[in-house]
Formats: sequence, structure tokens, C-alpha cells
Amino acid sequence: MAKAQAPSAITAVGRRKTSVARIQLRPGTGIISINDRKFEDYVTIPNLQQQVLLPFQVTDNEKKFDVAIKVAGGGPAGQAGAIRLGIARALLKLAPDLRGALREKGLLTRDQRMREREKYGQPGARKRFQFSKR
Repeated sequence: MAKAQAPSAITAVGRRKTSVARIQLRPGTGIISINDRKFEDYVTIPNLQQQVLLPFQVTDNEKKFDVAIKVAGGGPAGQAGAIRLGIARALLKLAPDLRGALREKGLLTRDQRMREREKYGQPGARKRFQFSKR
């Protein structure tokens, strides 16, 4: 009977608002590509770059993995949140003992807040047309 081999790439999915990120994590030198572009070129806001790298910093896995990411939908903040959740889930698949550290920083919790839909007969989700008594 053949010995089971570890998968070459760990895959995970992260979601935030309307963004969906598909993550492929494989051992490497720390190269991150998002939609076939360099990480720094795709995520230009320093605050969001820090947010994306947080799961690696919390688990002391910086520069140990190459990450290939496909992300779609939403804006920069939603995409960064989706990528962060996907990376945290991929690291958890790789090493289940990291759950405590990731959970402590809130990296495994899916943020369920979504944009509220516009209701009929109104100009927006909460806004009402101006009331006129006469």
C-alpha cells in the first residue's frame, strides 16, 4: 500500500462583503501573487497590505509560503478582508495547532456584515422621500 503524500498546495476560500478570494498556499519563499499580479501592485494601501499579511505575522510563518490568490467582487477593503480570512483558513488546514493564535486575533471569524438592500418606494436602504403634509 502506497504512503499518502501531503498535497502540494493547500486551498481555502475567504469571503467578505461581496468579495470572494480563493487561496492556494504552498511551501516557498514568501511570494504573494493576486490575480497574476504582484501583491504590492494589487494592494496599494499600506493598511490593507498589513491586514492581508496579519495571519502570517500572528503564526510566525512570514516568508515560508508562496501564495497564489484569485479574488473577485467588491472593493479594495472587502477583497483584503476576504484574502485575510482565506489565508488564515489555509494555515489552519496546514497546522490545526495554530487555531488558538488565529482565533485570539479574530482571524477565523467571517465578518457577515453586508450592504443593506434598497427597499421599494424609497431612494435608498434607510433614506425616505421627503414628507410633505400639504
